[in-house]
Amino acid sequence: MTTSKSPGRPAKRTMWDIASHFYADAVADMAVHPGVRDQLREPQRVLNVSFPVKMDDGSVRMFTGWRVHHNIVRGPAKGGIRYAPGLTLEDVQGLAMMMTWKTAVVGLPFGGAKGGVACDPHRLSHDELERITRRYTLEIIPLLGPERDIPAPDMGTDERVMAWIMDTYSLVKGYSVPAVVTGKPVAVGGSHGRRRATGRGVVFVLRELAERVGLDLRGARVAVHGFGKVGSTVAYMLYHVLGSRVVAVCDSRGGVYHPDGLDILDLQRYKAETGSVVGFPGGEAVSSPEMLTVPCDVLVPASVECVITEENADRVQARVIVEAANAPLTPEADHILRERGVAVVPDVLANAGGVTVSYFEWVQDLQSFFWTEEEVTQQLKRVMTRAFDRVYTLASEANVSLRTAAYRLAISRVATAYELRGFYP
Repeated sequence: MTTSKSPGRPAKRTMWDIASHFYADAVADMAVHPGVRDQLREPQRVLNVSFPVKMDDGSVRMFTGWRVHHNIVRGPAKGGIRYAPGLTLEDVQGLAMMMTWKTAVVGLPFGGAKGGVACDPHRLSHDELERITRRYTLEIIPLLGPERDIPAPDMGTDERVMAWIMDTYSLVKGYSVPAVVTGKPVAVGGSHGRRRATGRGVVFVLRELAERVGLDLRGARVAVHGFGKVGSTVAYMLYHVLGSRVVAVCDSRGGVYHPDGLDILDLQRYKAETGSVVGFPGGEAVSSPEMLTVPCDVLVPASVECVITEENADRVQARVIVEAANAPLTPEADHILRERGVAVVPDVLANAGGVTVSYFEWVQDLQSFFWTEEEVTQQLKRVMTRAFDRVYTLASEANVSLRTAAYRLAISRVATAYELRGFYP
C-alpha cells in the first residue's frame, strides 16, 4: 500500500489505495474466478510519458504524464484526463480502476481508463496549455482511437482541451475524428447536456434514494461541498427544481452558510462576478472543512478526494451522502459512517452521469446523428434510475452498503465478460 505520512498525522491515502481497498472489500465474498480476481487487482496497461514544452518566455520545461487502461474486457477504454500539480501515477491508476466499475455499474460498453499531466493549469497561459495538451496527445496517441480509448474532461481540463486533443488526433489521421474524445464543444461534435450531466445524474440518484428512505427533498437541508460545474448544477436543481434548502456551499477559497437556505440563483450570479462564493452577502462565512459538518439532511461532496476522513466523519450530521466527486470519503470514514447508519451513494454510481452522457456523445459522433438536450436528459435519467434500482435491490437483499452492492454488481459484470470471452492463449 502506497501512502505518504507526516509526523503526528495519519498516512494520506492515494487514489490507488482507496480503489484497491473498496475492490478487495467487495470481492472478498464473491464467487469470482481466482485468475479474474487477480487480473482486476492490477491495471492492464500503463503508459508513462515525459515530454518538453516551450513556454511563453522561451524556456523549455519537461512535463510528466500518464495514460492508464485498467481494464478493457467490456469495450474501449473510457476515462478523463486530469491536469493537477500533485498528480501521481498512483492517482491515475486508482481513478482508472474506479472508471472500470463506474462504466460497468451503469451498463455502458466501456472499460476503465484515466490519464493526466502533472501541471497546474491555473499557472499556465492559454498558449502554454494548448502546447502541453497537443504534445501530451502525441505522446499517448498509440493508445487513442474511437475503438480503443476515448478520453474526456476531468479536473483541470474542459471542453477546450478536448477540442485540442480531437484536433491533434485528427491532424495525425488526416481526417476529422470527433468520436476520439467526449466532452468537447457542441460545435465540433459534442453532445447537448454533457456539461450538466454529472450534476443531473447526482440529483437523479438522490431523488431515488430519498424516496426509499422517506426523505422529502422539498424543504430538506442540503450542503454542497464544491461549487464548480458539478456542485453548482446539483445546487441549482435542488433549489430551483425540487425546492430543497441549500444551506451551505463552498469552493476552493471558502464557503457560505445560512440555516434557512441560500438563494442559489443570486449566489451563481455573485460567483460569476467575483470568481468565488466567498463574501456572498446572503449568508455567513464558513470554512470548507467546517461546511462538511453543518446541520443538514443531505451532504453532497462535489469537490476533491478525501475531504471526509476518520478525523471528521463522526461530526458529519447528514443523514444521506451522495458522492458527486471521486473518492471524497476515505475507507476509514466510509466505515465510520456506515456504522452510524448514514446512507452513502458511492461515486461509481452517483457521479456516473458524466460518463453516461459521454457514451451518448460517442454514439452520436459515430452515427453523425445528434440528439436534443431533452432526449439526452431523458435517456440519462433512465440509465441512472435503472442502475440505482439495481444497486439498491442488491444492497437490500444482501444486507450490505450501497457501495459494496455497486462494486459487486460492477465486478460481476466484468467477471462475466472474462468468462464468456475466455483466456487467450
